Amino acid sequence: MKRKAGIAIGMLPLTGVVAFFVIGPGWIERDLNRIDGEPLIEVSQEARDLHARLQIVDLHSDTLLWKRNVLDRADRGHVDLPRLKDGNIALQVFSSVTKSPRGQNYDSNTGETDNITPLVIGQLQPVRTWGSLLERSLWHATKLDRAVEEERDTLFQINGREDIERLIRSRDMGRPSVGAMLSIEGLHNLEGDPGNLDTLHAAGFRMAGLAHFFDNDLAGSMHGTEKGGLTDKGRAVVRRMEELGMVVDIAHCSPACVGDILSMARRPVVSSHGGVQATCEVNRNLSDEQIRGVAATGGIIGVGYWPGAVCDTSPRSVAKAMRHIRDLVGIGHVALGSDFDGSVTTRFDTSQLVQVTQALMDEGFTEEEIRAAMGGNALRVLTAGIEPMELAS
Repeated sequence: MKRKAGIAIGMLPLTGVVAFFVIGPGWIERDLNRIDGEPLIEVSQEARDLHARLQIVDLHSDTLLWKRNVLDRADRGHVDLPRLKDGNIALQVFSSVTKSPRGQNYDSNTGETDNITPLVIGQLQPVRTWGSLLERSLWHATKLDRAVEEERDTLFQINGREDIERLIRSRDMGRPSVGAMLSIEGLHNLEGDPGNLDTLHAAGFRMAGLAHFFDNDLAGSMHGTEKGGLTDKGRAVVRRMEELGMVVDIAHCSPACVGDILSMARRPVVSSHGGVQATCEVNRNLSDEQIRGVAATGGIIGVGYWPGAVCDTSPRSVAKAMRHIRDLVGIGHVALGSDFDGSVTTRFDTSQLVQVTQALMDEGFTEEEIRAAMGGNALRVLTAGIEPMELAS
């Protein structure tokens, strides 16, 4: 009996370990990526009909961070291929998140800690990703590559202008095709070597933000401790991004970083996900001066759906932020940037995006304006921005 009891006691830690690896990753995602269950707005048939005719682009989701197959309909999170099709999304930008500080907040963080490492290990990702931020991004690229290979008839990877054109042709023929483009949330994944930018571009990444929730050797973060501008290395990386055909994303950059990027940009700049100070006074969001600066480059501003971006989760608040951008700098600079699956709570998932279409109609947007804001502007900027400079010129 003593021997059997000892075996049973010894098995308890093993059971805990198994639970951590098998149940833990899904439980964590379910806890962090929520839908709040508050009432949705009533959607008219007119809005449904218009929504079905749109080419919709979402500039930011963190779906590749989590342990699930993007091809399978999930009962957690916000984005997968079946729900993208349900929501009539034409192009989804998938971001690679590689490091996140413990106690993450909008005001002040250092890069000394990392919440992603336990998640990477808990998901049993390849060992090479456990201690390398670069390898984590390359793993995210591999995950998307495998999904595209398996679902090549309706999931198109976007690497260049011709891929976007092929995607739109396919959709115009009535096929439920979805484009997928890779982005990076903070170039700390270069691991101090600007040459790794070429490696990431070769792996399919076509957009990147300089910083995420902490300052790095390229730029200051809005949420860092120093909040400085671009370093000399950061300026060189921005130049190289433009040459390669990687869209520069100012999301999470400090005001000094945003100013430096806007002053040197030779191509349209994107704010992939966030809000505007005028409708939601959170430091995460853009001032009117910054909005004008992005517009001056020909760029776009993706409005998110979570409280940090629009101060609640209502689609009407999303539409109000979009209306402010339209009224300030014109409809040509308005876009969507959900931050779905980015450890946020929203009112709806991607399958229910007609909520935003209805909210824009209720705000008085014309059909032409809705087409532009829901995806037309993003298609224009991305199509041009992902071409190498020598080809684009």
